[in-house]
Amino acid sequence: MDNIKTSSDIGNLIRQQETDYTSGQPVQISEYVEYNMFEDLNKIDAYDNSKHVSGSTDSKGREKPFFNIVKSVVNIWYRATDIDRKNIRIYSQSQANYISAFIASIYLQNWMKKSRFGVFLNKWGRMLAKYGSTVVKFVEKDGELHSMVIDWHKFICDPIDFSNNPQIEVLDLTPAQLRARGYDEEVVDALRDDLDTRKTLKGHQQDQREGYIRIYEVHGELPLSYLTDNEEDEDTFQQMMIVYSFTGNQDEGFTDYFLYRGKETKSPYMLTHLIEEDGKTLSTGAIKQLFESQWMVNHSMKAIKDIVDLSSKLILQTSDENFVGKNAITSIETGDIMVTGVNQGLSPVSYDTSAIVQAQNFKAEWQAIGNEQTGASDAMRGMQPKSGTAWRQTEAILNENYSLFEVMTENKGLAIEDMLREHVLTFIKRKLNSKDEIIAILDSFNLKKLDKMYLKAKAQELFEKKAKEDIKAALLKGELPAFIDQEQEIATNQEMLQENLADLGNERFLIPSEIDSKTWKDIFKDLEWEVEVDVTGEAKDLQGELTTLNSLYVNLMNSGQTEDGRKVLEKILEITGAFSPIELTQLQAQPAPQATSQPQTPVEEAPAV
Repeated sequence: MDNIKTSSDIGNLIRQQETDYTSGQPVQISEYVEYNMFEDLNKIDAYDNSKHVSGSTDSKGREKPFFNIVKSVVNIWYRATDIDRKNIRIYSQSQANYISAFIASIYLQNWMKKSRFGVFLNKWGRMLAKYGSTVVKFVEKDGELHSMVIDWHKFICDPIDFSNNPQIEVLDLTPAQLRARGYDEEVVDALRDDLDTRKTLKGHQQDQREGYIRIYEVHGELPLSYLTDNEEDEDTFQQMMIVYSFTGNQDEGFTDYFLYRGKETKSPYMLTHLIEEDGKTLSTGAIKQLFESQWMVNHSMKAIKDIVDLSSKLILQTSDENFVGKNAITSIETGDIMVTGVNQGLSPVSYDTSAIVQAQNFKAEWQAIGNEQTGASDAMRGMQPKSGTAWRQTEAILNENYSLFEVMTENKGLAIEDMLREHVLTFIKRKLNSKDEIIAILDSFNLKKLDKMYLKAKAQELFEKKAKEDIKAALLKGELPAFIDQEQEIATNQEMLQENLADLGNERFLIPSEIDSKTWKDIFKDLEWEVEVDVTGEAKDLQGELTTLNSLYVNLMNSGQTEDGRKVLEKILEITGAFSPIELTQLQAQPAPQATSQPQTPVEEAPAV
């Protein structure tokens, strides 16, 4: 297949997509609403970095202040919708899938730790708070699944329909990076003659460092002819991946370079939202919600600054024409005598500073509107309530504000569920296609569940093995086998195994034959659709939860239900994280120290008085 062409169809398509996306032409959403995704992204980034989109100075060259009100709201959205790795669990509502869900949950936690999924969740959450929507990508490389958040400023997509149009990621890579990815070496060598600096989508140079090649990674359902170079396949569409670059220009013509072309089962990209909006790829995040408020706050602060700058200057007025064109501040020296004409005195110009108060009130109104739109109350922004405000009233306002963020967090949880089903669980299922041992680090609750499954099967196995050995030994001696109490023997084996497992702490080594007669492949068949994914990151009243658990614990212990009380105590310890339930188990497993006999010191009688 020829990978170097002159102005191919796919090359023309990619260049046209890039031009249309960056042209600045808005999309008509409805009769009175236009939407420009590319401009919105650039404006969001400008406001996040305290930059004016109209320039840093006004028409007279005076600097314009940027009174940033979006940063604090982004931080509030980020904190209020946070989801951690520990909040993600897999479980099963069916007994038949209990083991597969249990082991998959263990493997999922190990994968999240190894792949630094927590870092991904933090970056993803920050991008969602900032933009409202973001694109994530899952890629398998060298037998590992990697998750990443895509930079909006290096991504081209349809502003209305994301999924049903080509998705193009723009990358600036060195020849060494391209070779490390395994791309066509002949094409990489041909592109070395056109090394350039890194640039934005609009073509602005990012720095002075040269040595980069711009490539376009394209994913989507495209004509099969893009792969086969056969015109008969133009009407057949196939999900595919194309890695492309080009040189030349419109006047001299283009030369297209294909570093990779191939079919794929699905796109690695996934679009996620805090709150999805119909007809828009980019929903409304914290910064876009404050576009108007930020502009009017800046306008107010500019007016205040102009008034302060003007009032700080000494401006004199007179009807004496002798002073025309003179500057008293720079011309007059100490000791100079100034003379004016008859009845033509020199006096300062008075200013009306009440306009500052009006501008401050105007700014406060726009800030209040912005806070209402974004659900950021004074308490959430760390401000003290007004004197005399009851705490219950502040708490009620906080709960009302957080109800919006609970919806956003739920949407993030649903997005994580889609990620796990579409990418992560299918990857786990392929990895567990063997009888290999799995190392698992478990919490107290899962540890007991696993040990219960393991001990029962292992104790029965040890009993059967010992019974066979005893029968064989007795037959060799010509004797009858001795009677073995099966229940007692199995109970003894379980106690022995439990003691051995206690030495491992909360670490376990799992082999499918020790839990079930199947292989991992059999256990995890149709895993992604047979299990339930639970993301428990919604905002909770932990103080209230701990108070309830503490009351329950006291009642259980007072009523003599010590075992149930112990379970509640372990739950309290897991929530607080102050003390591990595993450590508690090990402490209780240790025998109490024996009291040593000490020689008694004779007690002298007190002298009689």
